[in-house]
Amino acid sequence: MADAPRDIERFYSTGEVVAKLRRLADALETETPFRIQIAGERIRVPARAEFSIEHERGDGEEEIEFQLKWKLADSDGDSDDDSDGESPVV
Repeated sequence: MADAPRDIERFYSTGEVVAKLRRLADALETETPFRIQIAGERIRVPARAEFSIEHERGDGEEEIEFQLKWKLADSDGDSDDDSDGESPVV
């Protein structure tokens, strides 16, 4: 069963972002799954997720988005066992 659609934006302190980015960098470097909690929901990003950086400019402001994208079926192939060296949820 598919999860309900969700589109949220959550603001974090600089320290929280730094910690999340460090864990993400470690997961990307070691090609391991990444877990993160955003606005109360735990999300599991498979190791094969595609990473992109987007830049937008307009209406007197600029935005940079770091984005991970994957098909839901992609996450089925990764082990759900926390003993695989996955970082804890932050």
